[in-house]
Amino acid sequence: MGAYLFLIIPMLLMSMFVQWRFRSKFSKYAEMQLNSGFSGREVAEKMLQDHGIYDVRVINADGQLTDHYNPSDKTVNLSADVYYGRSVAAAAVASHECGHAVQHMKSYHWLKLRSSMVPVVSISSNLLQWVLIIGILLLGFTGNPIVLGIGVVALALITIFSFVTLPVEFDASKRALLWLRNNHQVMSTAAENNQAKDALWWAAMTYVVAALGALANLIYYASVLFGRSRD
Repeated sequence: MGAYLFLIIPMLLMSMFVQWRFRSKFSKYAEMQLNSGFSGREVAEKMLQDHGIYDVRVINADGQLTDHYNPSDKTVNLSADVYYGRSVAAAAVASHECGHAVQHMKSYHWLKLRSSMVPVVSISSNLLQWVLIIGILLLGFTGNPIVLGIGVVALALITIFSFVTLPVEFDASKRALLWLRNNHQVMSTAAENNQAKDALWWAAMTYVVAALGALANLIYYASVLFGRSRD
């Protein structure tokens, strides 16, 4: 347990800090109105058109920070603050999600790999907690490592998925920022571009922390499994 706390507590603290920093940055840049007056929906639609993408819809999604691109139905889903917002934050998030649509159109290999993993990872995530609990109990009382081994395999898949997500997210932000920098009709000043870059960098850090947290969990449960198996 001591080793687990040594791994997890720093990750929890780092995750809390990054989430707080990201939300504070988003709130700050949500107050900074674009000189162009574009809404997030208009930014998204323009970026799609500029890349020759006409079969993707931009729609309003429920909730806050729920923005995402859905490759299955080709929709850019923007939360109300982004969809209707006319701020630097709204433009940054909208263009980032459109970056995923551009990836999809160009058959970006990391996005294809990530999408192919979604069904298996979804099932693994839903069952993982119970499998790990039952696996730990069985290992402790009977010495049977099979269930925990299944849990470790599932956790390994989730960890791989988390790391595969990183190049997908960083690349989408790179595409978004390049388009914003070259499109003065949307972002007309260097200050706005720097603010958008800052907001997307902290958003990317949330994925980095999630991947490291998954890795820490995997290391711990794998050490329990193989440590007890040797006994």
